[in-house]
Amino acid sequence: MIGGRRVRVVMVGGGSGGHITPIMAVAYQLKRLDPEVAIDYIGQTGDSLADVPARDPSIDTVHSVRAGKLRRYHGEGIMQLLDIPTVLKNIRDMAYVGIGFCQSLLLLRRLKPDVIFVKGGFVGVPVGLAAAMLRIPFVTHDSDAIPGLANRIISRWAAVHAVALPAEVYAYPAASTVSVGVPVSHEFRQRNADELAVIRHELSLRPSQRVLLVTGGGLGAQRLNDAVIAMSPDLLRRYPELGIVHLAGRSQSRQVEEQYDTILSPDDRERVEVIGFTDQLYKFSAVAEAVITRAGGNSIAEFAAQAKPCVVVPNPILAGGHQTKNAKVLADRSAVLLVEETEIAIQPKAVLPAIRKILDDPAYAADLARSLRTVAKPDAAHRLAMILLEQVSHTNTAKEKDSNDVQPQTT
Repeated sequence: MIGGRRVRVVMVGGGSGGHITPIMAVAYQLKRLDPEVAIDYIGQTGDSLADVPARDPSIDTVHSVRAGKLRRYHGEGIMQLLDIPTVLKNIRDMAYVGIGFCQSLLLLRRLKPDVIFVKGGFVGVPVGLAAAMLRIPFVTHDSDAIPGLANRIISRWAAVHAVALPAEVYAYPAASTVSVGVPVSHEFRQRNADELAVIRHELSLRPSQRVLLVTGGGLGAQRLNDAVIAMSPDLLRRYPELGIVHLAGRSQSRQVEEQYDTILSPDDRERVEVIGFTDQLYKFSAVAEAVITRAGGNSIAEFAAQAKPCVVVPNPILAGGHQTKNAKVLADRSAVLLVEETEIAIQPKAVLPAIRKILDDPAYAADLARSLRTVAKPDAAHRLAMILLEQVSHTNTAKEKDSNDVQPQTT
């Protein structure tokens, strides 16, 4: 509450779990700081993960607007201009941005938020442009070393640029750039033996069962999925107590299940659990001895907070090659084992030596985990929540000053 009035914060993002889960982490911290704060979420119309924020207890209302997507693929250069289907989709989506801008204007006028948090994703473009027109302050956040295009488009109007890495890494104005880390759920933390025992019981794991967690993110990663499936018979044969928890992505989970059914014996198949999407990833990662993951900033931050030994397979075609850059920075610090996607394209079992190195050498795995833990900033979500509330305070102070300045003089 500020001045007896309920504060309203709009959170914007979507398109992937990497945009949605940080929003929920910040929303949780906002409610801790001010239980009366009203939090509205704006996502992209048609988002396959739209139900995730809708179920979050910290988010009061959920809305959606149209948003386009500029399709760019790292390393393809001018050849992208010759891909007619891609060009046509980009033209269509420019119209979607215009529609989304109009929808955002109407929605923000109705909600009257005090501040807006734009995590990323192209839904941030129409909402950010509408916020700029309505003079509503907004804060952006970038999890990767290379800012997303959506945030770059609206950056000139942002009140604060919150970033994951040191501020000097980014081209934003130094005066408005704040390094906070990557916001992750408070559930991503190191657990003691008693807590781990409770989680293992909740997941119906035997005391001796080892766990390998595989995740390509909420939308999945087909080449990573295929590589893990290809090596699974060798892996399960070598480690009789090992079980695989495979987060395949909602759109790919059925295909992954069918592939496992084909390649594994019935007994080994029972040791593999395929999940499309879960909002309890922290439980599976808490009990995992090793993790195979993409190199998105959010995923890395979550596993760093739990100090998990990771094999990372960055997606090489994402715009700017930001996952490859993330992974190489960590590999140079001996914080992860890096396997390039080009390696698994040639040899699908290329991940196997890396994961065996972790599972066979507990001391090495512990060193890897400790190194990754050093990049964690567990208070990032709290700091972002504080920044948002500070913006509300600054805005209200400015409004009061303006109001006093126009008061008629009396004698």
